Amino acid sequence: MRLLKYRFTKRQLDVLKNRQDLIKEGISRRDLLKLGLITGAGVLVDGLSVSKAFGGNTCGSRGSSLCTVSPPIQPFLDLLPTPRDGTWPVQTALDVSALGSAPTAAPNTAAGEGRTIAHQAFTQFPPQKYHGITQKAGQVKITSDPTIALQNMWGFAVGTPTMNNPISVPGPLYVESYNVPILVRNYNRLPADNGGFGKNSVTTHLHNGHTPSESDGNPCTYFENGQFYDQHYPNVYAGINSTHPGTGDIKEALSTLWYHDHRVDFTAQNTYKGLVGMYLLFNNSDTGNETTGFRLPSFPQFDIPMVFNDKVIDPSTGQIFFDLFNLDGVLGDRFLVNGKVQPVLHVSPRRYRLRWLNTGPSRFYQLFLTDLTNTGANNTFWQISTDGNLLDKPYQVSSARLGVAERVDVIVDFTGKAGKTFYIENRMVQTDGQGPSGSLRSAGQGDLVLKIVVDGPQVADNSVNPANITAFYGLPATTATPRVERTFLFQNRGDWRINDKLFACTDIRFKVLKNSVEIWNLENDGSSWHHPVHTHFEEFQTLSINGSAPRTSPLVQKGRKDVARLESRDKHRLFFRFRDFVGRYPIHCHNVVHEDHAMMAHFEIVESGADTNTRP
Repeated sequence: MRLLKYRFTKRQLDVLKNRQDLIKEGISRRDLLKLGLITGAGVLVDGLSVSKAFGGNTCGSRGSSLCTVSPPIQPFLDLLPTPRDGTWPVQTALDVSALGSAPTAAPNTAAGEGRTIAHQAFTQFPPQKYHGITQKAGQVKITSDPTIALQNMWGFAVGTPTMNNPISVPGPLYVESYNVPILVRNYNRLPADNGGFGKNSVTTHLHNGHTPSESDGNPCTYFENGQFYDQHYPNVYAGINSTHPGTGDIKEALSTLWYHDHRVDFTAQNTYKGLVGMYLLFNNSDTGNETTGFRLPSFPQFDIPMVFNDKVIDPSTGQIFFDLFNLDGVLGDRFLVNGKVQPVLHVSPRRYRLRWLNTGPSRFYQLFLTDLTNTGANNTFWQISTDGNLLDKPYQVSSARLGVAERVDVIVDFTGKAGKTFYIENRMVQTDGQGPSGSLRSAGQGDLVLKIVVDGPQVADNSVNPANITAFYGLPATTATPRVERTFLFQNRGDWRINDKLFACTDIRFKVLKNSVEIWNLENDGSSWHHPVHTHFEEFQTLSINGSAPRTSPLVQKGRKDVARLESRDKHRLFFRFRDFVGRYPIHCHNVVHEDHAMMAHFEIVESGADTNTRP
């Protein structure tokens, strides 16, 4: 394998080795602060400033990252992995006997289960399907460029450990249906030797399922190597036990979800290492069949999920590198879609549904459809969702912005475009992990993350023209009187805080009354930092941003979301309903570097004893 040589001084190399050794030991950044090994300003114990050591010419923030630039990788060598051709595996149901011990409502600790809380909806929504999924290490090919090594990553493998299936990154795709409850048995078989970074202690969060708290993947309900954890996903609409008894509210339907590791203090490392995947939900309207329901392009032939992230490759080892000492967020200089560096998608001249997910860890995207032979063209498409929730109707747009964990589904019409080549291009300017600058690059001057070639055969298109869709489900009302209004200030104090407090697993900051309505005000006190804020369990509707319409796409206020993109000095006013289940859930920044450095708070949904704390 050929690697470029980069000239580091001996002092720089010593710092690099010391820091890599600390990361490999599984020490969190919070531990480093407690031990006095690093300060909030990014200074090591020997007084060596990271920014001075590396001259500030780095891919991190405020000169804090060790990486400068990855080895060059030739783009557009690999096909985009998709479920339609089997290159992205789909999770398959198992006979319950294949799991070994039968799932139970109570934790089966005798059989090795790491769960400690009983399933609260197991009897009401008994599983109709069973899945096994194994988390383990493996080697992954991210590019066919012969100069780039196989990557030592952690990922998910279909089935139980005895099936010995290879990992995939992203993990196997779940294709599920509403009103078909499932049980997923997660097996932890991750090695003690993390190969440089990561923690082999995990918890998997289904983002943002309407899921009982014990199956939510709470950051503090992690389980260890050799254990398993049964997660029960009812796959029901919100309101089924409250506002819409027995059915749930169809206006609360979700479509594009994802799952990822959420282990407290190590979410950034473990997700960056590969522990992410997608989860699709269909129903009688969004059917996956373009001849029925809303008549959206059929899955999987013309409905293609896409997972975006960026990585840094250490030129000295050839392996993906994570810098724990980065202050504000980790930015990569190599762009992956569905686990491949700048891949290629071949399509036919017809309509396609593309599901875009940004898994970070810290980068924001503004995605355009670019024709390099005509960069002045405005290649519009139709946005149909925000964060996995269908909008009230399709909207024609020129681009889509995604903070970390945000999703959008779009319909792109390639009809009449046979022989043409397009690129999904990120034009967002972002030079450090704090957030984007607010400016955009010119067409063709951004990051060409995916090449789309319209060279497939002519095929029938039975999907409906989005221009002719006048309504999807509609949106829930936001007129109910809130029980309480709360304010959350997202702050930088050398560390990351909410209302001037750091996260602790044992600290329940506030209690929400089950089946109640609340208004939350999310405020960003930083002019430089951006915080994509995620609330587990329930979606929200945006009432206002900075007192009026948002600066960017007005679609933020036309749909339901689970991530509020707090840009510079933003104030978001959000409407929440908390229904059906009880238990603990977090609210946190989804720039996972901020999250791991304690920008998170626990709340608990309770049957009684809720508080009215306005600034928890």
